[in-house]
Parts: sequence; structure tokens; C-alpha cells
Amino acid sequence: MADVSRSSPNIVYPEWQHEYQAALLELDTEKLRERVAAAETAIFNRLQAISQGSNHTAERQAIEDAFASLRVLKGKEVRIHAAMS
Repeated sequence: MADVSRSSPNIVYPEWQHEYQAALLELDTEKLRERVAAAETAIFNRLQAISQGSNHTAERQAIEDAFASLRVLKGKEVRIHAAMS
């Protein structure tokens, strides 16, 4: 599990936000890919868990936003590796 503090006030959906925040906070470009993958896995698992419910609208929106941020991180990772080559 991610090293993000369990007492973070921004954690509303702990099933996936710990891994997501760890990816956002990762500074090591070598570890970034691993953190992003862990966040995507946790989010995917949560989406499967809430797929049958109709009362998860706010969480689904938060997940959409998280996926958008993870796409940006992936793009930054690609640019960083290209610049270092």
C-alpha cells in the first residue's frame, strides 16, 4: 500500500485515493510508473465494486478526475524519459 498518511483530510475514498495520492506525490521518475499502475488498479477495482450501485455519483466523478490526472502524469513521465535520453 502507498506511504501516504492515513490521516490525510483529503481522503474521502480510501479504497483508491491512497494509491492515487502516492502517484501524485511521487518524485522519483523510476517509481512513477509503478505508482500510476497501482493507482489505476485500485481505481479499477473500486469501479467494479460500485458498478451495480446508483448512489456513487460523487465518487464516479472523483474517479474520472483522478484518471484525467493520471493521464497527465503518464504524459509527464514520457517527456521526462525522452529528455533524459
